[in-house]
Amino acid sequence: MDRPIDTHVHLDMITDPDQAVARARSLGLGAIVAVGLDLESNRRTLELAAKHADMVRPALGAHPWAIRETDWKDNLAFLKKELPRSVALGEVGLDYKVKVDKKLQQTVLWELLGLASVLNKPVSLHSRYSQQCCLQMLQDARIVKAVFHWYSGPLDILDHILDAGYYISATPALAYSPSHQAALKHAPLNRILVETDAPEEYQGKQSEPADVFTTIDLLAGLKNQPRLDILAATTQNALDFFGPEILFRVE
Repeated sequence: MDRPIDTHVHLDMITDPDQAVARARSLGLGAIVAVGLDLESNRRTLELAAKHADMVRPALGAHPWAIRETDWKDNLAFLKKELPRSVALGEVGLDYKVKVDKKLQQTVLWELLGLASVLNKPVSLHSRYSQQCCLQMLQDARIVKAVFHWYSGPLDILDHILDAGYYISATPALAYSPSHQAALKHAPLNRILVETDAPEEYQGKQSEPADVFTTIDLLAGLKNQPRLDILAATTQNALDFFGPEILFRVE
């Protein structure tokens, strides 16, 4: 039986990550991809991945919200050392709504994409109000695999994202976000990953990796397809995106 993979979790930000992993394990999740935000977050993410090696896979990054002129190079040095043992670069990207200098965001992202390209790592991308620029940078850096995390942008840009061979991800925001619904309805099932972005709060409830089942159910309703078909397809998509080593089947 297919086991769902939560492809984007801020595990280090969850109040009790050990309990969250235990619940995910008991409900049959196959894996959790834990993403990093900054140097401290990346270090903690690696610790949690080592502690829960049967379930948690680290993805290390530099979130645009967390970029600072004073210390981003320290994080870059850490990533150059540690990214080879992660399953992806992430979370990284651009956010043109936050008050972080756009040129600095672009400089950091370009450095990181270059590293991912050399190491042949997939990229988990944040692209709020910056989808076109992110797409162009991915292509210029010759990134083969990328997922536009929680995509809620324009459908014409989404077409170019799909044409480039990239993915988008679905979250529990499918319950209420028209722009997110439109994007996931538009994208073919073989280009969709599922996630929770835990501990993100949805409709007053803080999420955790086990809530990836909610994402799957919402996507099944949106696509008007059986839940098991959605589960099978999105699990296979995650295997294709991250590689088969993402899933460790506990005997």
